[in-house]
Amino acid sequence: MGTFRLEVSQKVNASMEEVWDFISSPRNLKFITPEHMGFDIITPNLPEKMYPGMMVEYEVKPFAGYKTKWLTEITHVRDLEFFVDEQRSGPYKLWHHQHHIKPIENGVLMTDIVHYIPPMGIIGNMANAILIRKQLNAIFEFRRDALIRKYGDYAYPAV
Repeated sequence: MGTFRLEVSQKVNASMEEVWDFISSPRNLKFITPEHMGFDIITPNLPEKMYPGMMVEYEVKPFAGYKTKWLTEITHVRDLEFFVDEQRSGPYKLWHHQHHIKPIENGVLMTDIVHYIPPMGIIGNMANAILIRKQLNAIFEFRRDALIRKYGDYAYPAV
């Protein structure tokens, strides 16, 4: 049973403040999650901005026909730099997700680093190779496209 790592980066055509305001609001999670995943926040009265110790519970369908609850805790927040969410209960044995942003010419570089352990030991490892990793990549591709719809394509600097 191993710990898997997924790192995804995206250049965003927006200011640090715009990107931070968007990603640090749990209310925006639904916008960047594929509709077929049935993502719904259960936690009532969520504040506009996340903070260390904040717990967010939601329902999600990681696979067709299987809906589960997922509880995450925001463990670290450094304004305009990064935050970390960790699964407290849910579909993974371990889920640790770092969300980083940094200024670049013409925008912001967003980098997500996810460490995860699938459930069910060796069966989960096989499922990762066949399905889980592909699904995670597809979720981040959806998010990339959602952010392009929101902010437009990244404008590469002139050479």
